[in-house]
Amino acid sequence: MIQDPPISDIPQAEPNQSAAEHFYSGALDRIRRCMAVLAPLLVAAAWWKFGPRPAAGFAFGCLIAYVNFHWLKRVITGFADRATGAATSESGQGIVFRFLLRYVLMALGAYVILTVSPASLNGLLAGLFLPVAAIACEAVYELYAALARGI
Repeated sequence: MIQDPPISDIPQAEPNQSAAEHFYSGALDRIRRCMAVLAPLLVAAAWWKFGPRPAAGFAFGCLIAYVNFHWLKRVITGFADRATGAATSESGQGIVFRFLLRYVLMALGAYVILTVSPASLNGLLAGLFLPVAAIACEAVYELYAALARGI
């Protein structure tokens, strides 16, 4: 008969480690929420500083960036599920198609903005950097959490 090892021989997870894993596992959701908060604030600032056309381009760029971030998260999850053999209802071709569709839609949006209002193109390109601002906010928050709470 095989006996279980004594409790003292089983490696135990540190409480801080599980708290840190829980904290860092929520980073993508915090980045997504930060994008949703930053976008209207930055669009209002662009409207005030540059006028309505560049602000409209910026808003469209923010929308594309948000949808792109969401789709990228889904594509990466799909690739990871396929690589690990997890049960998934999506085919590999569907995942790749969605991955490439993101770039086609961004190019189409840029073309429409360029033909309708060339002044909005700079706003559109600036709006595509919304995830960068959200990731910077997340980095500052994680630094604060690491220093203040010891996570």
